Amino acid sequence: MGEYLLDETKEGALIFTINREDKRNAINYEVMEGLKAALEEAAGNNQIKMLIITAAGDKAFCSGGDLDAFHGLKSEEQAYSMLRKMGDILYQLAVLPKLTVALINGIAAGGGCEIAAACDFRIARKGVKMGFIQGKLSITTGWGGGSLLMERIRCTDALYLLGTAGLYESERMHQLGFVNHLLDKTDKESALQVMEGFLARDVHVLSAYKQMMKEKWEAGQLPGRIEKEIRKCAELWAKDEHHTAVENFLSNRKK
Repeated sequence: MGEYLLDETKEGALIFTINREDKRNAINYEVMEGLKAALEEAAGNNQIKMLIITAAGDKAFCSGGDLDAFHGLKSEEQAYSMLRKMGDILYQLAVLPKLTVALINGIAAGGGCEIAAACDFRIARKGVKMGFIQGKLSITTGWGGGSLLMERIRCTDALYLLGTAGLYESERMHQLGFVNHLLDKTDKESALQVMEGFLARDVHVLSAYKQMMKEKWEAGQLPGRIEKEIRKCAELWAKDEHHTAVENFLSNRKK
């Protein structure tokens, strides 16, 4: 079946599904390339009005970067190469000239929340947990998600989520404004129903509004702020504290 699935609906939604249920839908390089291809398809196809990102199964939306794939990155330069690659993808997701939705059907942790932060809207199943837990691994957000979060919700609330590095239920994230819609079940049909008002609009109208958002962010120097975020994460990634935290996490996972 592959590491990801891509499906287009008659309503004009392109659905990208992370298909790594056995890995808690963690991100590896193949998923990165698939997401990049999905962005290119969405941007270049005027039949598509919306890109929806979701995941296989009902346990995890995305548990972040695949530690098995990325733990071998030890130096700052090695870490930066991976972080910059995904950071570029998430910035393109954020400024895509189509609407974007994270359909959060299970736990969203670390980089999973960064992907969600890059989307225009977040639809989550009631009771699922999510959080920017990078601090527990002695690093910061590194794909641009911290900078994007501060554009999505109040800065003090963003700092709370980033600084505590906790997991919070979707109802709490809805109170903070991170989650836009809570659903009893997060299937494709429910998401399309929630977003039907947008899907009824002309694609060029939607793209024009997205351009306004992009220009606001560029005026606020968001790309440069994301670059600084990535650089800081790469710096922290190379430190012993991070490698020790990851080794402890992987060791505890095996028990």
